[in-house]
Amino acid sequence: MSEKDAKTIGIIGGGQLGRMLAMAAAHLGRRVVILDPQAEAPAFQCANEHIVAAFDDADALSKLAQMSDVITYEFENVNVDALRKLESTSDCHPNTKALSTSQDRLVEKTFFRELGIGTAPFFDIDSITTLEVCLKETNHRGILKTRRMGYDGKGQVRISDKDPDWMMNCKELIENAPCILEGFVDFDREISIIAARDKNGRIEAFDVGENVHKNGILYTTTVPADVSDNTRSSAYNIAEKVLSALDYVGVIGIELFVMNNGELIANEFAPRVHNSGHWTEAACLTSQFEQHIRAVSGLPLAKTTRHSNCVMQNLIGDEVNQAIEILKRQDTLLHLYGKAESRPGRKMGHFTTLHEK
Repeated sequence: MSEKDAKTIGIIGGGQLGRMLAMAAAHLGRRVVILDPQAEAPAFQCANEHIVAAFDDADALSKLAQMSDVITYEFENVNVDALRKLESTSDCHPNTKALSTSQDRLVEKTFFRELGIGTAPFFDIDSITTLEVCLKETNHRGILKTRRMGYDGKGQVRISDKDPDWMMNCKELIENAPCILEGFVDFDREISIIAARDKNGRIEAFDVGENVHKNGILYTTTVPADVSDNTRSSAYNIAEKVLSALDYVGVIGIELFVMNNGELIANEFAPRVHNSGHWTEAACLTSQFEQHIRAVSGLPLAKTTRHSNCVMQNLIGDEVNQAIEILKRQDTLLHLYGKAESRPGRKMGHFTTLHEK
């Protein structure tokens, strides 16, 4: 079957992003097969078929490939070797170059620098001694992170005079995994850009969103971001550079810091649909999820015109209990993820409130 006839999409990962991708695929008459180790994965509720197996289960991945015309994924901790093997026989997007770059923060930061995109100061950390030396370069301030894995504030230690245990916590982190030290930068605000590239190299980007985090987890995204036209243009240029350099196909999310002078430095990118792009399902004719399905299955990309200003807010933990009150609002779209149990720090859903442009 040709790439343009990709009717069945295999998705590695059955969380909320996989669920929303499956819903978007249905709008376009595509079938979805989802692989996830959890028997009650939220995305299974919206899939045509599913496979319950570990993400690196060779037999399960082979079965997924046999059942699918194209394979994609909803999170960046997919096993690179497993995807590379799939890539040799199947149509897989985004590619392993994008995946492997995003999985290692040191590689990712170096990649940005090589493209001429600014970053915060960063250092490869393999011991407490190295950390102590590098902290002299950051005025003894910064965040120590594991180079791989970790998300929503996990796998990191903020180095601060206000935390007497930071050295002990850093030592524990370094002993368990290779780490990177990122120096603090005095930025004005955090923004992100969601963009897509198709198989012919065409790129479409959504408007820039302004992000606020709470306890290391994205809490709100406001669109449009309160930035200048030059800053907005710079964000688009960064997205184009990254997508082209990676020969990327699909939707990408790039997090950026806006400095006081309006210049941008890159924080990280995610080779997938992104939490800060959830607003697109309410404020645009085509969501980031549909755009991703279009890109990976060979369909034309849609224009990213925004018809409303908006604020997207995550429902974290027991905040999901606000759902009934939110449903009473006439200007708000609620999206719950179908998770059976709410836990502190767990994303249970989100809602987007529209405003006139």
